[in-house]
Amino acid sequence: MHKSMKPSRISQAAIHLLFILVTLSMVLPFLLVVSISLSSEADLIQNGYSILPRVFSVEAYSLVLQAPKAILQAYGVTGTVTIAGTCFGLLLTAMTAYVISRQDFRYNRIGTFIIFFTMLFNGGLVPSYILMTQVLHLKDTLWALILSGMLTPFNIMVMKGFLGKIPGEIIESAKVDGARELTIFFRIILPLALPALATIGLFISFGFWNSWFPAMLYIDNPNLVTLQLMLVRIMDSIEFMTQNEQMLSQLGTTPKDFPALSARMAMVILAAGPMLLVFPFFQRYFVQGLTVGSLKG
Repeated sequence: MHKSMKPSRISQAAIHLLFILVTLSMVLPFLLVVSISLSSEADLIQNGYSILPRVFSVEAYSLVLQAPKAILQAYGVTGTVTIAGTCFGLLLTAMTAYVISRQDFRYNRIGTFIIFFTMLFNGGLVPSYILMTQVLHLKDTLWALILSGMLTPFNIMVMKGFLGKIPGEIIESAKVDGARELTIFFRIILPLALPALATIGLFISFGFWNSWFPAMLYIDNPNLVTLQLMLVRIMDSIEFMTQNEQMLSQLGTTPKDFPALSARMAMVILAAGPMLLVFPFFQRYFVQGLTVGSLKG
């Protein structure tokens, strides 16, 4: 008995060590990003990166937050698009997945194939741009940002895998009691699918929050610029200024003192911060939604 328990303890310790290493590989890069954003540019150039700031400086944040009103406005636009896009996208994803997951739906297989086919082939950028600007006339509106990322085939297939595991007898019992399809969907299916909804909701919200390319395509109004697009433009401006010594001299600084490296990391922190705060609240649903909602045909 003692001999059989020893290999078990060794394997358990090896598994714990593996997960500790995986955790460190995720936490240490994030700590490094925070450290760089709070470090002096001259120290970074001279001594390189470190987990803890050797020379503490908030100059990078001062540079990025020179126009706090514009940053807050970009946060508001991004937050509005993320919340609205996640709500609408989650509802449409669940409704589409529910239809093709029903075994009594005659076209569930062909519907699944059509959705899966779009994972391999799609219309491309030009038809999407023409649809948004020339057909729907949504240029310079938030709807262009919301509609462009609302539905994705992968999320539909993951949701279908979860809903397909709900016993059909529950639906049949509800029908016997006189429930209609909308009642079954909203009062029975959605509460049972809460882990999958939380998981897909995270996927959709991360996609909207991190997206900057649709804003670059469809938004010209400076009042509707998203946070990610604003940070991309700030980064381009910093890159331009670091390559223009004459402009830096007019600002009374040098390329060595200008916080180019630390400013990039400060923008990463500003962009990722809200999502880091949101994720822990949905973490308990995340793993269950991924495992139970695994892909199936």
